[in-house]
Amino acid sequence: MSREGAGMCYSAKVWQRIKEYMRYHGVVPHFDQYERLFQRRLSDPSIRIARAFEDNFADARTPQERRIKSLIDAYRRTRAAHWEQALFKQKKRLADAQRNLKVKETKAARESERIATTKIQAYTERLADLTRPEPRSGDARIYPMSYAPILIREANEHRLALARYHCRPKGKPPRLDRQYPGLYNARRDNLDKFWRNEFGQTHAVVVMDAFYENVERAGRNVILQFAPKPPRPMLVACVYARWTAPGTDELLSFAAITDEPPAEIAAAGHDRCVVSLKETHVEAWLTPAGRSVNELQAILADVDRPYYAHAVLAA
Repeated sequence: MSREGAGMCYSAKVWQRIKEYMRYHGVVPHFDQYERLFQRRLSDPSIRIARAFEDNFADARTPQERRIKSLIDAYRRTRAAHWEQALFKQKKRLADAQRNLKVKETKAARESERIATTKIQAYTERLADLTRPEPRSGDARIYPMSYAPILIREANEHRLALARYHCRPKGKPPRLDRQYPGLYNARRDNLDKFWRNEFGQTHAVVVMDAFYENVERAGRNVILQFAPKPPRPMLVACVYARWTAPGTDELLSFAAITDEPPAEIAAAGHDRCVVSLKETHVEAWLTPAGRSVNELQAILADVDRPYYAHAVLAA
């Protein structure tokens, strides 16, 4: 049984720009995979891809980039139509509730008015966000079950693939996603147990600028952002899996490795930290075949140690 489940990096701000990866690591973008995934998203809205990654194709130039851009545009039109219908429904619900309240004050009508008002605001904001031209910091943030770019070593080259941030190990049933909702992180002390089929075989790196944690303070939950000070990218060690089953699409998914926290994160009230690799270890981490468990664990022990400054984002 997995021990993953508490004290984890539930969200992260990751590099989304393909050109940044190409400059920094010389990776080869996996455009065929991107196109397949964007195509699948048209019929499966559970596939969530960050706005910042979509922006890679805003200035599409090649035929394949233009095809991907058209898939993104089609998806946005579909989402807009869905939210416009939902917005119309809630406006009608609000009008009905307010009409009933004029006749008689009831708890049910007042509650319906409240719910409709809240949903109208939410759908209006979603529609506005869908069409805004300017980028925002949150566009690069990922959450469990959303997709993010991962750096892997495949066919003797560095590739940049899109993978789901919640790993379903190869051979496991789909119900594992619900049974263990914390599988977006992999504890370092559990790698040779629950993650034994990925550890030493399929490794990845995700480049993060910051990560976010839920922390309890004075009996209430607050969200803390942790980021290196001075700012620098974190080369976060990950494991990934290619899950396949007859009659279904391949699922590429990953988990970020976490370990005991440095003093400043522990002092802020959190008990885990992502493992940020030294750049000198990236190539060895991405090519685990033939390396011993001791060698791989030594890489995870000899990590980059920035000072993690934190900020309270929300309660």
